[in-house]
Amino acid sequence: MLIGKYNKSLIISYLGVFFAVLGMYFLAHSLDLKATMVCFLLAGVCDMLDGMVARMMKRDKDEELFGIQLDSLADTIDFVVFPVFIGLTLGYSEWYQVIAYILIAMAGVQRLCHFNVLVINKKDKGPVKYYSGLPVTSTSITIPVVYLISRILFKINSDINIFETLFTFVVFASAILFVLNIKVPKPRGKAYVIMGGLAVLGAILICVL
Repeated sequence: MLIGKYNKSLIISYLGVFFAVLGMYFLAHSLDLKATMVCFLLAGVCDMLDGMVARMMKRDKDEELFGIQLDSLADTIDFVVFPVFIGLTLGYSEWYQVIAYILIAMAGVQRLCHFNVLVINKKDKGPVKYYSGLPVTSTSITIPVVYLISRILFKINSDINIFETLFTFVVFASAILFVLNIKVPKPRGKAYVIMGGLAVLGAILICVL
């Protein structure tokens, strides 16, 4: 027998980890940044769906608590470790970039631990209209977007190669926004469908460019 819980509601969280590690493989094995970015987007889509699917499933208290912990640990790999891995594998290792990686890692785990405590202590009142600070999931959108922007500019003028600059800025900004107590609108209803469609469109554009 294996330890852990194996409720069907957990499948999508595991799938997100699968895509994140697969994306790391593509980058480490062949520096295939296109495939890596597609995997990053897919990990983000999984995160959008996992909570919604979990709420539709029948779970006991232990399975619910296990799901909370799994979601945070998966998010740490998918949206905090993954960007750091991308930067280091691409050789972005100037001192200020290393500081950015340290900051995003510390801010990411700080944010995830904070909300885990709120949920476990029942201080999280359920569905809300706003996030407090920027969700760690945001890196699965911002980093592929800056990749797309850099690819488009490179296609227009091959002398313009700004992905490293934009990537470093996003990592720094994300680290700050993860823990900054500001209101960020939370997608609801049709917004999830639109975001899912945009993620698919982004994956197609990444493959084409």
